[in-house]
Amino acid sequence: MTKGALALLIHGGTENWSPARWKARFDAVCADRRVALMPDASLDPAEVRYAAVWKPVPGELGGFPNLRVIFNLGAGVDALMADKSLPDVPLVRVAVPDLTSRMTEYVVLHVLMHHRQELYLRQSQAAKVWAPKHQWPAAALTVGIMGLGTLGADAAGALRRIGFRVAGWSRSPRTIDGVACFHGAEGMDAFLRQTDILVCLLPATPDTRGILDRDVFSKLHRGSPLGAPVLINAGRGALQNEADILACLGDGTLGAVSLDVFVQEPLPPDSPFWTHPKVVLTPHNAADTDPDEISKYVAAQIARFEAGGELENVVDRGRGY
Repeated sequence: MTKGALALLIHGGTENWSPARWKARFDAVCADRRVALMPDASLDPAEVRYAAVWKPVPGELGGFPNLRVIFNLGAGVDALMADKSLPDVPLVRVAVPDLTSRMTEYVVLHVLMHHRQELYLRQSQAAKVWAPKHQWPAAALTVGIMGLGTLGADAAGALRRIGFRVAGWSRSPRTIDGVACFHGAEGMDAFLRQTDILVCLLPATPDTRGILDRDVFSKLHRGSPLGAPVLINAGRGALQNEADILACLGDGTLGAVSLDVFVQEPLPPDSPFWTHPKVVLTPHNAADTDPDEISKYVAAQIARFEAGGELENVVDRGRGY
């Protein structure tokens, strides 16, 4: 029997999300299966059993009557979950070591950037001023990580090895060696009160949208060597109240921020984040997905599924992640 086709529905716009690049990778790892880059007029939609997607147009997946599994090519599934016409089949998220390592690199880089006063040092360089300030040790700071899944747990371990105190908050109880873990609404305030650098790696769900607001920022630790708390958001743009971030930078509630994600992407040219002196901005590339690793991951999942095995990392649609 002919194996069902794999349809690629990729709407990116950046080099790393080039549909042709992804097609070449999937052709290599699914050599015994038709891989169709949509739209493809030569493909009968009924032949499609699997779809690998990134930001598909709402309703697009409903055109495949025999679809068995949807593979999301990135970590965040909030865009898919917003599609009320999404077929009722398993939705699988990406969870590969490559993606996890890239996110940990980003978190460590930006924690160190603020810890080692890089904003001040680069401003001094631009002004040709030789004026080093006292540098405190990593152990003087507590990094608080919101979201203790695979990404958060890995980042926590790396930060601990460098010497930072690390705390973590999650929706449900977690235990991580050497990390002070808090959970639920009852644990949030205690978590925030000890946090000097807040790292957010939460998924975007109805419960987490807009969670990064003035109320949260005002509860962060006020007595660290940084002078004021720092926010690093590499989760989702929908998590942050951007007006509150700007206002809190202005009045000192926050000392600085690193933002990889935004409510509107690409970030509009007139956004004040572009030129704000206390903002480190990156273009949603904290954990850019590698097509080689992800295509192998999807191919392996399909092979296991067709052999009667279980899919890994299936999204709980009730929770949204």
